[in-house]
Amino acid sequence: MAYLAFEEAGGAAPAASGAEGPAVRFSPLEWWTIAAAQRERLSTLKEPGPIARLLGAVFGANDNDRNVDPRQQALRRMAILAWHKSYTVPKWEIQAFVAAGFSLDHYELLQASIATARSRSRRARGAGARRPARREWIALEPAHGLS
Repeated sequence: MAYLAFEEAGGAAPAASGAEGPAVRFSPLEWWTIAAAQRERLSTLKEPGPIARLLGAVFGANDNDRNVDPRQQALRRMAILAWHKSYTVPKWEIQAFVAAGFSLDHYELLQASIATARSRSRRARGAGARRPARREWIALEPAHGLS
């Protein structure tokens, strides 16, 4: 029995149901960068001020930003913004993230994973061991000898 492809018979190619392109992923190093960004402050995204530059010139700067991979730096910036500001990230930061080689699917994966981590953290804090209630006063009775 011979089989004929549907397209060869004049039909349109069937739509792939649920079949999208390759899955968007981050490498282990990129996941580490995302996790480490949770502990960084927003101030680390700013350029150093004039006093910091002067102190760096006098005492030797510890800036290794010149040796950083631009793609990794864009991911770090976006992760810090996502941890601190959630989905309210400036448009130019998203454009820089995409210009560094990431896609909007990467952006969505980053935001979704951070939102999931936040909700897990909240649930763990809510269900975790609560502080013990204050000690209730013990009613003293004459039997204790303190009447």
